[in-house]
Amino acid sequence: MNLFIVATPIGNLGDMTFRAVEILQKVDLVAAENTNTAMKLFAKFDIHTPFTSFHAHSNEKKVSELVEKMQTGKTIALISEAGTPGISDPGFALIQAAIQVKIPVVPIPGCCAAIAGLSGSGLRMDKFTFLGFLPLKKGRQKLFESLRDKNETIIFYESPHRILKTISQIKAVLGDERRVVLARELTKIHEEFFRGTLAEAVDFLNSKKVRGEFTVLIEGT
Repeated sequence: MNLFIVATPIGNLGDMTFRAVEILQKVDLVAAENTNTAMKLFAKFDIHTPFTSFHAHSNEKKVSELVEKMQTGKTIALISEAGTPGISDPGFALIQAAIQVKIPVVPIPGCCAAIAGLSGSGLRMDKFTFLGFLPLKKGRQKLFESLRDKNETIIFYESPHRILKTISQIKAVLGDERRVVLARELTKIHEEFFRGTLAEAVDFLNSKKVRGEFTVLIEGT
């Protein structure tokens, strides 16, 4: 009766850990955010464990079903589409439900885009704030203004079709000269780090067609 929180690669399958493979092979069931991604991962590492879908649209009934399985003695591994479950994905609901009924929750650490981006950013690493994905509409301006006086590094995720608008809005609040790092396609063949000011970042994004999800890191005051 365990819930294993298993981190999986964010791009490069070579980042899969031996322990993660071992856990996924021996549990009774895998709850996967994206079953298509799970199938590719399982094929690569010869994993034949049954899996079920668990994503942002899964309801409380699905959470209850998984918890009940664990209460009968089954072991379940939770995996996200990529990276560490619960970091900007729906894994939190299942983790919280398991803890509430005293099911042991065992983290199997590995990749996380926010930490990978921070480690290569050159910005302050001893203190940071992670915002996940930003609100799409309501509250964005107020959020950006709240960043003005923070002295820690700010980290968040952004999609390629919103990145230019977001960086432009932040530049209008924080000014042209605040340093920013844009990390794209982390661990993949076309991994790229842009390091410069917010003004330079806007020029950079205007100069090319960007693809892939961004991890954005903004220096503190």
